[in-house]
Amino acid sequence: MHGLGNGGLPWKLPAWGRPSPRRRCKRSDAVDGGGGGGKSPAPFPFKQAATAASLVLAGDTIAQVSSRVKALRAASDGSDVPSSKIVSSAVWSNHDWLRALRMASYGFLLYGPGSYAWYQLLDRSLPGQTFVNLSAKVVLNQIVLGPCVIAVVFAWNNLWQGQLSQLPKKYQKDALPTLFYGFRFWIPVSVLNFSVIPLQTRVAFMSTCSIFWNFYLSSTLSK
Repeated sequence: MHGLGNGGLPWKLPAWGRPSPRRRCKRSDAVDGGGGGGKSPAPFPFKQAATAASLVLAGDTIAQVSSRVKALRAASDGSDVPSSKIVSSAVWSNHDWLRALRMASYGFLLYGPGSYAWYQLLDRSLPGQTFVNLSAKVVLNQIVLGPCVIAVVFAWNNLWQGQLSQLPKKYQKDALPTLFYGFRFWIPVSVLNFSVIPLQTRVAFMSTCSIFWNFYLSSTLSK
């Protein structure tokens, strides 16, 4: 068996039977993730975070202005005060900027990125527009996302105020009423969001609707 090359085979493998170095590199890249580090982490959703922060801030501003307008009207004892003066005083006089900052930071750091990841997860787990999948999205949105949002925003505000010891009492007093009130608003909104609104605009739609919810939530947290 003299003169046998290619590992003792009496013939040469044809070119199509030998894996090329380029193919081996491609398979190696596929295993290594192209850079030896696997999948890179998802980038921070800055657009969604900024949108959420802006709308949360808007809801808090409306809540503060509304409460101060009512207080100024009550203090005026029915006298005629121009509405422009009332609004101007409500906006610029004794505005709680720390409260506004903590609400905006909640929207930017927690609510925006968290809700974006949640909606992406729902779309991957329950694709399509079937009745079962749409119903499941709406239900999960209420029983999973709703309580999580309430728990996180209450904890975030109490943390900023240095009142973590009062958090259990806050949950006991306001968590369930806030959640049940939210059902009446968010269930119809979620049905519309998952059934009519295109995927690429769902976060913007929910963020726009959330300004009304943020107004109520901000008013609740200030009590």
